[in-house]
Amino acid sequence: MIPDGGPQPLSHPLSDTAKSALALTRTLFRAFLLTVLGSFFVYSLNVSYLWLSAILTVASAVLGVVVLVRTLKYKQPRLVLFGTISGLIVTGIMCLLLLFSALFFNQLRTFQDCARPALTEQARNLCQVELEKSLPTGMR
Repeated sequence: MIPDGGPQPLSHPLSDTAKSALALTRTLFRAFLLTVLGSFFVYSLNVSYLWLSAILTVASAVLGVVVLVRTLKYKQPRLVLFGTISGLIVTGIMCLLLLFSALFFNQLRTFQDCARPALTEQARNLCQVELEKSLPTGMR
């Protein structure tokens, strides 16, 4: 047992290649997180920017796979692995959301145009009812 303040066992220092691999993986991970968040926020701003959100979603999927492979290959920290898997799940959900939005683009744009200036809850509910009426009966 080592008393407090005594010498601690030496951990294995990282080699230069391991340090550079870790730095590159962290940089790619940060870019991945920014593209995931960017895709979500661009989509939430306006459905008219669906194309930009789709580009960011594709970029986040590619970066996510690259980071996942690097994390497993170079045995990076588990937090990076957990964040990458979580981000890829969000990216998958964004893909489904973008597909739905592309299929019902006109209806969603009409809904946003109606709901944006609506000041009361009653006006927003009216916009939602109009959206539901414009969707196919199986989607209601």
